[in-house]
Amino acid sequence: MKYEKNWESLSQINPTPDWFQDAKFGIYAHWGPVSSAFVDANPRKYYAGWHGMKMYDNGKLDKNKEGKPTTNYLHHVKKYGDPAQFGYKHIIEQFDPSGFDAKEWARLFALSGAKFAGPVAMHHDNFAMWDSKATRWNSMNYGGIDPSAALKKEIEAKGMRFMGSFHHAFTWKYFSTAHAYGGVSPEDYDLYTDPHSLDSNTPSDRFYKEWWAKLKEFIDVYQPDLIWFDWWLENMTDESRQKFMAYYHNKGLEWNKEVAVCYKQTTFPEHIAIKDYERGRPNQPKEQTWLTDTSPGAWFYRPNAKFKTPNQLVDILVDIVAKNGCMLLNVPPNPDGSIPEVMANLLTEIGGWLAVNGDAIYGTRPWTIFGEGPTRLPEGGHKVEKIKIAYKDTDIRFTKKSDKEFYAIILDQPKEEIIIKSLSTQIGALNSKILKIELVGSQEKIEWERGDKGLVIKTPKAFPTDYAHAFKITLEGYKENDIGGGDE
Repeated sequence: MKYEKNWESLSQINPTPDWFQDAKFGIYAHWGPVSSAFVDANPRKYYAGWHGMKMYDNGKLDKNKEGKPTTNYLHHVKKYGDPAQFGYKHIIEQFDPSGFDAKEWARLFALSGAKFAGPVAMHHDNFAMWDSKATRWNSMNYGGIDPSAALKKEIEAKGMRFMGSFHHAFTWKYFSTAHAYGGVSPEDYDLYTDPHSLDSNTPSDRFYKEWWAKLKEFIDVYQPDLIWFDWWLENMTDESRQKFMAYYHNKGLEWNKEVAVCYKQTTFPEHIAIKDYERGRPNQPKEQTWLTDTSPGAWFYRPNAKFKTPNQLVDILVDIVAKNGCMLLNVPPNPDGSIPEVMANLLTEIGGWLAVNGDAIYGTRPWTIFGEGPTRLPEGGHKVEKIKIAYKDTDIRFTKKSDKEFYAIILDQPKEEIIIKSLSTQIGALNSKILKIELVGSQEKIEWERGDKGLVIKTPKAFPTDYAHAFKITLEGYKENDIGGGDE
């Protein structure tokens, strides 16, 4: 079978291969020349991650909406000088990846429990984090390294799947500010795109050609298991998206492996790719497996960055998995490519939890209901993680391993007996006899009783981890008699 470049043919794609549904947890890294732009930034001020766009915004680009200069612009002028003389390409020319160590990255990713990982291959800045022949703006020409090749080798050696993320559809909008500000040389249009207005949503033919050349090259050379797209691709033509999907999935057939594609907004029909929620998630399960991309702090390096705690990230992961999702966690390296100690510790802590509780996460599917308890997102969608919630010991999430094994995961350490109301004999969520209950990672005998009140578990004397706690519930299984026919 070969996929054709139309939605009807592409609807035959299996959007969520078993390996992806089983994986649950992956890692990518926002790192590149732009990381160094934030060195010496004021840690008390907010700076947009889109520095290559915001560094040109002096508040006067839009004649109809004259306003204040951005903090990125003020910082850039102080650090480098006038963007017309010291533009984004000069940041690229200073890229110094001397601290990058693919083996160490892969070691930490594997230690974290991730099952797929890879680089942000090309962000909005149009810079290729690989040895590209499709663009001169690449990490070999500016930096002397091919992080994609090095990471593919080390990540796959650790038994993980390899991915790459692409954000360069938005490049058309991203560098519109550079053209509005001035100082872009025509010889550099291959970086900044052809001149266009701030409000232009119609990329040039050259943009389409170069967008595809970079993407195709990465596919051909690195044979990724997964390609993740950021937004704005939905503004490009159907033909460009169909061309990519047919080409990539046909390559998957050629490589004899099932590949997967993640997207935002309305880039692809939901039945042919994996829908992604940025720093968000649904507030209920979805039939098709989906993805959350999130970061413990800012997407790119920041001095004195503030990060989520391991406990917060574990709780988010559990909630995601219970709703039939997977998590893609960002790691923001230092400008030189080394992993910050606080991030290394975070990955180690998550990995320690998964080493104990992984059976309740990997290879699971949603149970009859996703959970119970008072704490839940009031709405689903993008950016809902901005809603500050803290899960309690009465918040429980469920995952299923088989028809006879499922897990109840308590999202905080219980202080009193654990009562799982959903498993009451008065409710029809569980119609099978419970044979055994075990605390995952513990040899302690668990005492329990099921009745009208619910499943009541006596609090164990000790817990094997500091974060969420998984109880494995083994069932007799559903039975029906097979009596039929005969004389009444």
